[in-house]
Amino acid sequence: MRSLSFPAARIASDTEGSQLLEFAVALPLLVVFIVGIFDFGNAFDLKQKLNNAARDGARLGASLPTSDLTVTTPPSVDAIHTLIANYLNSEQINDCGLAGNGAVAQGNLTWTFTASGNGCPSGAQLTLTVARGYSFPVTINGNVVHVLSTHVTISYPYKWQFNNVITLLVPGANYAGVTQILTDAIVPNQD
Repeated sequence: MRSLSFPAARIASDTEGSQLLEFAVALPLLVVFIVGIFDFGNAFDLKQKLNNAARDGARLGASLPTSDLTVTTPPSVDAIHTLIANYLNSEQINDCGLAGNGAVAQGNLTWTFTASGNGCPSGAQLTLTVARGYSFPVTINGNVVHVLSTHVTISYPYKWQFNNVITLLVPGANYAGVTQILTDAIVPNQD
């Protein structure tokens, strides 16, 4: 006959009770792993979609003429902006209001679009930068040639769900809630 008076000790001495106790101890760790796997999987999937959007924007920009780049917001730059905003919306990615925002010219044939509304994480913003005059050196037969290209950069705020689980398990803990996912694409201009 057992003489255990402490309830946890009685549960631990019983086979079924010990399995229940092991499960109760392992469950929080299992939840952390599962949420982490889904969260990092979602971030990776988003990064791939943003890569595709940047590549599509750079390809479009490279195919458009550069003769309109003297105006404040050239139609070719606006076309890239519209294409990327539409791509994000078609992929059910929150564009943070990018579709309605205008460009800010930064000189050197670079325009920046920023958006921080429509469900963007608090204090974070989506940034789209289109550089139509980006150049990089290429050596051809011993000669260095600067290739003019279109360079599209997207900085997207990603809100980690992992933070919600950590705060449930460890009150007062704070895991980085929002991270900027950065992607870019460069395509040589065709004209």
